[in-house]
Amino acid sequence: MKYIALPDNTERSLAFYLAMEEHVAHTVDADDCFFMWQTDPSVIIGRNQLMANEVNTSYCHNNGIQIYRRKSGGGCVYSDRGNIMMSYITRDEHVGMTFYRYVNMLVLVLSRMGIQAEPTGRNDVLIGGRKVSGNAFYHIPGRSIVHGTMLYDTDMQHMINSITPDTEKLASKGVESVRQRITLLKEHTAMPIDEFMQHVRQTLCRDTVTLTADDIRCIEEREKEYLTEEFLYGNNPKHTIVRRRRFEGVGTVALSMTLKNNVITSASLTGDYFETGCGVDDILCSLKGMVLTREAAERVVPQNIDSIIAGMTREMFISLLLDE
Repeated sequence: MKYIALPDNTERSLAFYLAMEEHVAHTVDADDCFFMWQTDPSVIIGRNQLMANEVNTSYCHNNGIQIYRRKSGGGCVYSDRGNIMMSYITRDEHVGMTFYRYVNMLVLVLSRMGIQAEPTGRNDVLIGGRKVSGNAFYHIPGRSIVHGTMLYDTDMQHMINSITPDTEKLASKGVESVRQRITLLKEHTAMPIDEFMQHVRQTLCRDTVTLTADDIRCIEEREKEYLTEEFLYGNNPKHTIVRRRRFEGVGTVALSMTLKNNVITSASLTGDYFETGCGVDDILCSLKGMVLTREAAERVVPQNIDSIIAGMTREMFISLLLDE
């Protein structure tokens, strides 16, 4: 695997590194690429999440915590200089296999330090049953991108207060607080953070590709999209009905609909689910004009939901749609 290095040590915004992932995916001719990065205190919301539901914006504003949106699905995360963000770009487009390979790379890194870790759930790495790394995934044509956290010495107070807890999610995991289900890597090793990052690089990568000044200019141009209000605030729909449910192995899904005489006139999906392929818009378009009944849903809802939303069956979607 090739390590992607920057030509200098300039401090950059979180949006730059998200744009860098895309640039590498489009331009570097390699089967697998990897790089690590750190940012000032920031909250990163998933592609399909509503900011008002996920972020304590007042706390972030008062504490100098920046807010960004990424293009992958999944939940809201907090990052700072005590956290290491990792980006993995591969030609493999199968979501299950890509996640499996990546999280097991992290387990290998930790095992070589004498730390017993295990992959679990959709996208996490645990030490002693507590999460130390969470990861998200998205496609671009011909490539898959996985990015996520490695919590080394993150400011837990900021993490807990900047992200609005999903009480349904916490209850489903049987925990009383975010802190009870998270661990920091510093609690399991005396290795300084810089040495840990070097250990990761040496364990996973054999070659290095150093980006050029032209690459940086291209990334900075791509970065502008992430900084627009339109991208940051995303689709914040106002609808008459919201069906919200948490499905095991899928995540939290909220289906928002406008109805007229029990006929769906518009619909949108938000949540921390993962999209495994294109087609969410097709699902929503299929609902437009549908009478909100089981008979109509059986006729209209596509069969291939699981190939579009990871882990979701057609029956799950219909039960959400009808609030059954």
